[in-house]
Amino acid sequence: RREPLALINLKKKNEETGEEELASRLDHCKAKATRHIFLIRHSQYNLDGRADKDRTLTPLGREQAELTGQRLASLGLKFDQIIHSSMTRATETTEIISKHLPGVKKISTDLLREGAPIEPDPPVSHWKPEAVQYYEDGARIEAAFRNFIHRADAKQEEDSYEIFVCHANVIRYIVCRALQFPPEGWLRMSLNNGSITHLVIRPNGRVALRTLGDTGFMPPDKITRT
Repeated sequence: RREPLALINLKKKNEETGEEELASRLDHCKAKATRHIFLIRHSQYNLDGRADKDRTLTPLGREQAELTGQRLASLGLKFDQIIHSSMTRATETTEIISKHLPGVKKISTDLLREGAPIEPDPPVSHWKPEAVQYYEDGARIEAAFRNFIHRADAKQEEDSYEIFVCHANVIRYIVCRALQFPPEGWLRMSLNNGSITHLVIRPNGRVALRTLGDTGFMPPDKITRT
């Protein structure tokens, strides 16, 4: 619902100067800026933790977050905000990354929490969540996609650079949806801890994938996929 024609009530246009008025109103509704979305997978964490609060970053995970923060800072971009999952591992990753990006506001959201977005096709034998999980998590993760991944608002004058720190399943699903690929294929992609995925959303709504799961800035012995 961001295509300019979808934002105008055509029934209300003036019949005498309809075409001119329509063109003017369409121009007013058109996006002008490009959005750059950086999707960061959280760093390595303690898999033995029973509850979310116990699944804290490992020492290596903290190193990975430092490296990711350094990489983002080295890009020399003016980041607008960091939106992160409210889960412990994503929050801790955000705190470390944000030290390298002073002044960038942080926003926590439950929408980006890890989950089962949609039943994968082809199916895999090692991961079979209960069917109800797809209904509960899937609706939430789809809501995250619709809420965060869209063209710039017409009022936005300058290009924006936003960071989202979340989880592998969420990022893989978002990439499939953003590129209009079958979302059931999300599990065919693999993302390293602390990796950077860069989506570009043009004013006309077109989406390009600049990088997927980049960890080339990390030494080989620091790279994990847990």
